[in-house]
Amino acid sequence: MILGRVIGTIWATRKYESLKNYKMQFVQPINSKKEDIGRPIVALDTIGAGPGEIVYYITASEAVIPLTVDMAPVDASIVGIVDSINSELN
Repeated sequence: MILGRVIGTIWATRKYESLKNYKMQFVQPINSKKEDIGRPIVALDTIGAGPGEIVYYITASEAVIPLTVDMAPVDASIVGIVDSINSELN
């Protein structure tokens, strides 16, 4: 799982049929200090996250696991909203 911050919502008037009921979020990957790392990604939101929230997400073939369909063209899925981060690095 990877930490990220939702920085926006992506609206699409046309989607792959199996993705119709899911919102797409623009997510900036972050580290435990909440600093930006890497480039933003598009992730399918399976839990109702919103802009500004810290989330954790999964990528690759595991990104399909939280969906209600067997196969879908998804590279990343948001699977949790972070309440707090306690790290010795902070």
